[in-house]
Amino acid sequence: MMACELSNLPFPVNRRRSLSYLASVAALPWLAGCSDPPTPLNVGTIVFPGYELLFLAREQGLLPEPGIRLVELLSSTDNLRLLAAGRLQAATLTLDEVLTAQADGLDLRVVLVLDISAGADAVMVRPYVRGLSDLAGKRIGVEDGAMGVMMFDALLSAAGLRLDQVRKVPITVNRSIEVYDSGQVDALVTFEPWVKRLEDRGAFRLFDSKAIPNRILDVLAVRADVIPTQTMAIKQLVAAHFEGRRRFFSAPAESWALIAPRLQLPVADVPAAYRGLLLPDLAENRNMLRSGGLLEQSVQVIQRVFLAAGVLRQAVPTVSLIDTQFLPV
Repeated sequence: MMACELSNLPFPVNRRRSLSYLASVAALPWLAGCSDPPTPLNVGTIVFPGYELLFLAREQGLLPEPGIRLVELLSSTDNLRLLAAGRLQAATLTLDEVLTAQADGLDLRVVLVLDISAGADAVMVRPYVRGLSDLAGKRIGVEDGAMGVMMFDALLSAAGLRLDQVRKVPITVNRSIEVYDSGQVDALVTFEPWVKRLEDRGAFRLFDSKAIPNRILDVLAVRADVIPTQTMAIKQLVAAHFEGRRRFFSAPAESWALIAPRLQLPVADVPAAYRGLLLPDLAENRNMLRSGGLLEQSVQVIQRVFLAAGVLRQAVPTVSLIDTQFLPV
C-alpha cells in the first residue's frame, strides 16, 4: 500500500500549523488506512449577523472539522450557483431564495430557521431624501436577488410608485459602502452590518422589513440528494448553531469579540448589528417548522408576491420543503 501524502489532506498544511495538524490527523481512521477521506459537508454562507452563530460555534470548537466546512462567499448568488453545481451541500439563504432555487430545479430542504428580519433589512437614503414620496426619479441600488426583489417591491408599494418612476441601479449588497461613497445611488436596499456603517456616513433608514413582518426569514437549506449520506453532519451543524446561540446570549462580551472581525465592526458596535433581527431558539424553530406553522405561511405569502411580480412563472411545489429530523430532541 502506498503511503498517503500530505498534499491529499482535506485542509491546508503550512509551516505555522503543520505540527498541530500532524498531531491531530494521526488518529483519523481514513488516514490510517490511506482510504479516501469522508466527503465534507460544505456550507456556503455570507457576512450577515444572523449567520454568525455558525461561525461563533466554529471559533469555539463546536463544529467537527474537516467534516463540516463553512465556505465564506461574497453573495447569495454565489451560494446558489455553487449549490446548483454540487460544490456546496448546504447554504444559509433567505426563504425566498430557497423558493426561486426550487423553481429553477434545485431540490432543497429547509432544516432550520436562523433568523427573522424585523428591521435588519432596510432602505438607506441620503439626507435629502426626506420621505417615501421623494423617491420618485431617484437612483435606488438593489441586488437582483430574492431579498432585493422582496424589499424593492414592498418599497415601491409603500411609496405608491411604479417601477418606471424610479431608476433601479443593480448592485451587490457587499458593495453597499462602495456604491454609496461613489455617489452612484440616492438610496439602496441593504442589511446589517452595512446599515450601521451607512448610518455612520450620514445615511438614514427610510423603510425596513418591519413593514413586511415574517416575509424575510433566513434559513439553513440542504440539497435533498445529500441528506442520506450527510445526516449526522447536518445534525451536528444544527446542534452547533443552537449551542452558538446559547453562548451568544450567556456570554455576550466574549461572543461579540469573536464576531466583530468578520462583521468588520468595533466590538462595541456588534449589538447594534443585531437590531431588528430575531434569533429563534429550538422551541420556536419546532413551532415555526411544524405543519401549518409560520414557515409554511410565509412560503404562501412569498409565492403570491413573486407570482404577481413575475419572479416565478408558476407556483413551486413545497410539500417536502421542510425537514425537521435534524432539530435536537
